[in-house]
Amino acid sequence: MIVLFALGAITASFVGVIVARLHTEEGFLTGRSHCDTCGTPLPPRALVPIFSFLVFNGRALCCGTRLSLISPLTELLLGGMFVFSYVKMGLTSAFFCMILSLSVLLALVLYDLTHQILPSALLAVFVAASGATGFLIAPSFTEFLHIFFVAILIALFFAFVHFCSRGRAMGFADAPLAFGLALLVGPSAFPGFIFSFWIGAVIGIVILLKRPHGFRMGIEVPFAPFLAVGFLLAYFTQWNPFIFAAASLS
Repeated sequence: MIVLFALGAITASFVGVIVARLHTEEGFLTGRSHCDTCGTPLPPRALVPIFSFLVFNGRALCCGTRLSLISPLTELLLGGMFVFSYVKMGLTSAFFCMILSLSVLLALVLYDLTHQILPSALLAVFVAASGATGFLIAPSFTEFLHIFFVAILIALFFAFVHFCSRGRAMGFADAPLAFGLALLVGPSAFPGFIFSFWIGAVIGIVILLKRPHGFRMGIEVPFAPFLAVGFLLAYFTQWNPFIFAAASLS
């Protein structure tokens, strides 16, 4: 378990590097890691996932700049999901496809948070890895076809919203992302779909309440994080929002 958690944390750290250097002149595998503030190359002791952040009190070793919480939180999150995936699947081929899917999903979420766009290359890898995961964990080929059909319906819904709103409500790339997520979580696709909108609605309300009085300018909020959280919440917890709704009405 500890090894898997460490692997997930290290993977999240590497994913952060990929996201930061994607579409730049810097390579992923070449060049030393450096401070984003002062550009100083970082020593190995400053690059240990989670541990370095805690030891140096959340500040850069070279210049003392306060570091973002995003890196240690994503390292903690992906490490935990690696462990949960192993508990759920064991050391199977589906498990390796799952952790690949989760790693690419993290890259998509981080890139969307930074640039409010989803790179098509990462989307293609995610959909392919999720499709392989869904196929391997499905009890039968017939069950996989059912999941595939549900995934298409969910993707078509997002595409419909995009075209009807002329791209103002959400980007078109959310459709293939939702398609991949539905394949990944299988029977939890519809609960994940509902959770995504619930989470998005709550966050949207909070953002509106925190706007300055009289501020009317529209705010673009990336939807990929809500999709990822909603679908994975449904998958790993097996919670069903329809049961929650029925209980609240009874």
